[in-house]
Amino acid sequence: MGRTSGRANDALRPITITRRYLRHAHGSCLFELGDTKVLCAATFADSAPGWRRGSGLGWVTAEYSLLPASTHTRSRREVSMGAPSGRTHEIQRLIGRSLRTVVDMRSMGGECTLNLDCDVIQADGGTRTAAITGAYIAMVDAFATWREAGRISDIPVLDT
Repeated sequence: MGRTSGRANDALRPITITRRYLRHAHGSCLFELGDTKVLCAATFADSAPGWRRGSGLGWVTAEYSLLPASTHTRSRREVSMGAPSGRTHEIQRLIGRSLRTVVDMRSMGGECTLNLDCDVIQADGGTRTAAITGAYIAMVDAFATWREAGRISDIPVLDT
């Protein structure tokens, strides 16, 4: 028996990846998982969080947001409410923690921050995994941009 979408129970959602989607980000990706679409951007800042200063280490952090018309009912932008919801905060932490596990912070080119912005522009399930995967692709492309610019010698993503 199939799903209402016509996809068989054992069929995966189709995946489409559009790398370097944004012109001004160091790395970016439009990650589509079926009807779920997440726009991920990776940008560097030449400073680290205050608690990290003096360490010589870089940092990776993430932000996540559902755009207002990304679901069946319009949701308010969380910035207009003053702070992200508990759900959004936990998803941001999940994305950041997931990607920090594969980055060698000593090889990021000094005290800098890689900001990963994940905006769900259409939600149809799997937004967390789509955001993590899209952010990973954007992150690797951002490191490649810094390598090409001579800021780092190698992409500091750990082999698994």
